[in-house]
Amino acid sequence: MRIIGLAFALALIATSAAAQITPAPAPPAGPNPFQANVGSAPRPPAETTRAARPAPPEGRAPAGIDFGQWRGANAGVYGPAFEAQMTARYAGMSRPDARADLERNGFVCAQRPGAIDCRIEITDNGCAKDWYVALDDRRTRPYAGFDVICDRPL
Repeated sequence: MRIIGLAFALALIATSAAAQITPAPAPPAGPNPFQANVGSAPRPPAETTRAARPAPPEGRAPAGIDFGQWRGANAGVYGPAFEAQMTARYAGMSRPDARADLERNGFVCAQRPGAIDCRIEITDNGCAKDWYVALDDRRTRPYAGFDVICDRPL
């Protein structure tokens, strides 16, 4: 038992001597980017690369998509209902026809390899709202949904 204890002590001494701790390098000169007052950083500049888009109507758009009462909607309920509507609307439709229909309904579409991504992104009452439909060549039905991100609790 003493031999095991002695072997353990020697192993501990050997590993601590081998793992000498080197002091951390001195911080660079200048202001510290990690301030103690967390959460008080200034907001990023407003996005200027994308023109402001009008909000979709509440209810049916002139080109046929029913956006429903989205302003007061719970995203967890509204999103799946919107996805079901997009799945039914674009079932069996060609990708170019679906894209043209989405653009007539106010979506901005972008082509990427094997898919078309279409979105409506707006800010409404301090919340970012995003409707999206992605037509992927590997799927028969679209990915679609609705997201809300707010600076404040809903």
